[in-house]
Amino acid sequence: MDQVTIEAAIGQALAEEMARDARVLTFGEGVALKRRDLAERFGAERVRNTPLSEAIIAGTAAGAAATGLRPVIDMLYIPFLTLAMDAIANSAGKLRYISGGQFSFPLVVMAQTGAGWGVGAQHTHNLEAWFAHTPGLKVVMPSNAADAKGLLKAAIRDENPVLFFTDMTLGFNPGEVAEGEAALVPIGKAALRRAGCDVTLVSYSKAVHTCLAAAEQLAAQGVEAEVLDLRTVKPLDEAAILRSVKKTGRLIVVHEGARFCGVGAEIAALVSEQAHAALKAPVRRITPPDVPVPASYALEQAFLPQAQAVVDAVLAICPPHAHPRGQAVFEPA
Repeated sequence: MDQVTIEAAIGQALAEEMARDARVLTFGEGVALKRRDLAERFGAERVRNTPLSEAIIAGTAAGAAATGLRPVIDMLYIPFLTLAMDAIANSAGKLRYISGGQFSFPLVVMAQTGAGWGVGAQHTHNLEAWFAHTPGLKVVMPSNAADAKGLLKAAIRDENPVLFFTDMTLGFNPGEVAEGEAALVPIGKAALRRAGCDVTLVSYSKAVHTCLAAAEQLAAQGVEAEVLDLRTVKPLDEAAILRSVKKTGRLIVVHEGARFCGVGAEIAALVSEQAHAALKAPVRRITPPDVPVPASYALEQAFLPQAQAVVDAVLAICPPHAHPRGQAVFEPA
């Protein structure tokens, strides 16, 4: 398989789906410049720049989807979606239900999320919980190139509006990607990134890598952490979460979105309702503080969940000798 960056994987997914289906088109702020190869291959009718008007971009896409086209729009940064909420949440997310299924809305909205580039609070904000809270919308957030390509291809083929969020600091991370149908990744299926038996770490997007780094540190101390990458925030792979928590008995959710009413709160409620008897310790959430993202790189790093915070949280809920094969570093309780 080819090694490409996440940004290149997204380009491959667009090219393959546009070649497969003549109804697929893409537009947005600077799209024809960023995707110059697609513009030359498919022409201005299917790849075009737009004015800097998010409401018009999203409204045009919702209308195009209602007429049978399959638009993919690039809104650059996720905070800009606040200017397009009516078209996305109030129209595309509801009209299939309101029309009794007479209309479908195969619309993909792309935007960058996550902190780490020092572009300031008005360009950096994790809003995935807003859209996951809205009936009729799906939300996917890949952590690697293969998932970025496979989930985007699946999103383009979906009959519902899909929010496709990629972390801006992961864009140039390389990874292996497949071609054609072999690249498809189903929406709503989590991936087990690391097996373990002492604690479950649930995350998505960039925070998956934070969890994997923490799991490495924990393994050196005799604690085996299982790392689950949701890949899709909505629909949530509830079965995968419950299966892992029932095995380990402990759960920590790690994400860059706000803690209050965030994705972690939903997962904690799910486990409390359906796997409470399996819990050996309270569910923990590791999230940023409830403040806008700072522009300073040093402050951004202080804002973001770090691997050491995950390690500290795990050690606080894992008793001594949690893993019989491990080397206990705790005093006996």
